[in-house]
Amino acid sequence: MLPIKQFLTHTLLAALFSSSAFAADTKAPEPNNSRLDAPLFFEFLVGELNAKAGNNAGAFAYMLNAARRSQSPQLYERAIDLALQDREGQAALEAAQSWSKAFPNSQEAHRYVFQILIGLNRIADTSDPLKRMLASLPVTDRVAAISQVPRYFVRSSEKKLVVKVVEQALAPDLAARATSAAAWATIGVLRLAASDPAGALEAAQSGAQADPRAQEPVVLAIALMNPKTPEAEALVRKYLLGKPAPEMRMAYTRTLLITQRYPEASAQMILLTQEKPDFPEAWLIRGSLEFEAKAPAQAEISLKNYVPLATSPSAAKNPASERGLAQAYWLLAQIAELGQNLDGALSYLALIESEQDAMRVQTHKAMILARQGKVDAARAAIRATPELHNEDVRTKINTEIALLREFKQYRAAYDVLTEALTRQPQETDFLYEKALMAEKIGKTDEMEQLLRQIIAAKPDHFQSYNALGYSLADRGLRLPEARTLIAKALELLPNDPDLIDSLAWLEYRSGNTAEALRLLEVAFKARPNADIAAHLGEVQWKSGQRDAANATWQEGLKISPKNETLLETMNRLRTQP
Repeated sequence: MLPIKQFLTHTLLAALFSSSAFAADTKAPEPNNSRLDAPLFFEFLVGELNAKAGNNAGAFAYMLNAARRSQSPQLYERAIDLALQDREGQAALEAAQSWSKAFPNSQEAHRYVFQILIGLNRIADTSDPLKRMLASLPVTDRVAAISQVPRYFVRSSEKKLVVKVVEQALAPDLAARATSAAAWATIGVLRLAASDPAGALEAAQSGAQADPRAQEPVVLAIALMNPKTPEAEALVRKYLLGKPAPEMRMAYTRTLLITQRYPEASAQMILLTQEKPDFPEAWLIRGSLEFEAKAPAQAEISLKNYVPLATSPSAAKNPASERGLAQAYWLLAQIAELGQNLDGALSYLALIESEQDAMRVQTHKAMILARQGKVDAARAAIRATPELHNEDVRTKINTEIALLREFKQYRAAYDVLTEALTRQPQETDFLYEKALMAEKIGKTDEMEQLLRQIIAAKPDHFQSYNALGYSLADRGLRLPEARTLIAKALELLPNDPDLIDSLAWLEYRSGNTAEALRLLEVAFKARPNADIAAHLGEVQWKSGQRDAANATWQEGLKISPKNETLLETMNRLRTQP
């Protein structure tokens, strides 16, 4: 416990006296002496000593009595604090009501009464304290305070009672021109929370009628927008015909984006960039929408307008700007890549500093480096990516494998997986990928051993049944066993097109060409992809349907122009006599 002299210095004096009373300047005017007499000093001191000893109930009694004697707002607040620390809501309310009665114009006192009543779930009693709390504010502050009212009741389960109480409290403000729009909007928000969208819409319309340029009713109308309430959007659009605040057009646009009304959202952003060309977010959204609409040239212009605005001194260190810049640079990198400017794409990616984007940025950087023939540099970029989350280790390995697979470096991929499995020997995904890579480099015995290891550990791993069954069928080996494996995969995942493709290939290798053709047509219709197109085209070709085969292959090339299976099949069959 602090020595009594130090205790009084830190507690008593700080609470009761202003610093000006103890200024060292001898030229200062005569101090306004406090009303601290001996009894009051005693009550305050004993109250604080009780609080220090953990006796909040005793401390509260002394402090409230001291507050009433001295008429000190600070002591009333201290008494309330002591009661709340002791979870004595009723005592806190008594202190707050005493304060409110002693200072009828104190907004802070009325706010305490109001909030404590809500905490005690005495919603029906909050109307008068709320009315007094708002009435004690100047008009310039009252609109903002009215808009904050719904936040106080957010945890209340008596939503309909809240509406009734607040409507009573806001009656004077509904009738006043300066506050009517805000009051109607607040009532609308509470009606919406009480599952009364029709009443909320009526409130929004009343608020807009009271003040057509007020923003609060428009914000409510935006929240009410849906196909069943076209009147809400009509209210918003009417407001936007004037000279809207840019934030309001932006809020409307966000709702359009959520409902996937992209052309309308784009039109709003064009208007906003014309009305307020220094509004950064409008350029970012406009550029993003233009990119999605496959207009990269326009998107590049918009994004390059955004970047200097987002990097201006006023926007520096703004988290929203940092996220926006990451998105802008990402899109500019993709635009550069579309124009075959790979170095430009890498330059934009290097500007992205966001840690949470590091994985996708480095992955894309690696793919670009690989396209430039710099596969080793690409792998180094992946491995240098910081690991911020537990799953990042796995993501980096999978990314490196995907890169090596795409560039047909199967032996390197096999080695990466071998290394990964030394650390995580039972990791199913790595075992499965290693089996596939083993087959690619001619280690079919190891491939089979790995797939059987997975099946033994995870009998529901349909991919392993399918991969082993397909491999046996493709090599024309142990076809009855291949049929059993593929059937088991289909039992685990019925009607899957890729599994049907495997069964069809087994039928083809077994000499059942007609059944193979039927199954492949079913699979390709359900899931058009290049691998199934390769198989369907081959069976069509072998059945004498060469025009159909060529058409199927062309369709497959549109889906995946570099698919290894498809290209090999076309070259092999077309070069045969």
